[in-house]
Amino acid sequence: MILNIYKPKGLTSFAVVKQIRNILNEKVGHGGTLDPFAEGVLVLGTGKDTKTLSKITNSNKSYIALIRLGKATNTLDPEGRITEKKEIPSLNRTLINDVLQSFKGETFQEPPMFSAKKIAGKKLYELARKNIVVKRDPIKVTIENIELINFTDSTVKFTATCSKGTYIRVLGKDIAKKMGTVGYLEELIRTRVGEFLIENSKTIEKFRLTWKSSDH
Repeated sequence: MILNIYKPKGLTSFAVVKQIRNILNEKVGHGGTLDPFAEGVLVLGTGKDTKTLSKITNSNKSYIALIRLGKATNTLDPEGRITEKKEIPSLNRTLINDVLQSFKGETFQEPPMFSAKKIAGKKLYELARKNIVVKRDPIKVTIENIELINFTDSTVKFTATCSKGTYIRVLGKDIAKKMGTVGYLEELIRTRVGEFLIENSKTIEKFRLTWKSSDH
């Protein structure tokens, strides 16, 4: 069984897997994690279907993201500590659109220290928590589409569709830098993983109720 679950803010992807596993009482795996501060589509596989998750993981993903400008954090999200502050230049729609469109197509990203990526067998976030910074080789990713939703004098909200392995937190940081300031992702919603859409996703509670009331 492949499930489209809505991961709420504040929960790790593993915590969601654990809750679904407890409801179903069988093996459950996920097709690509979401950071704890993020929400939206988390594709899960149960039993034998966990084997098909790798194919789903390779799918393009879509997001809605909000960048908070003028401050940087060590995690590139609201959960980290502020490491830098910088003035925000005057923004306008044309400038922001030009910056966003400059990221369209193939681009290189340096994986963040606060990530589950492994280097020499160690997860980067485990090193980051010990204040250890290691060299990370940039990885090639593809931003298929990127569009401005709206902006204020200190925030930029946009949508992006991108390839597997794209860090939207890094994209947010890089967008802020290109605008002449610093920034971090304040909000992140994953709206699509391949053919799995946010409008079809079920909350953990809704899934629990429908599962209990169905025959299986």
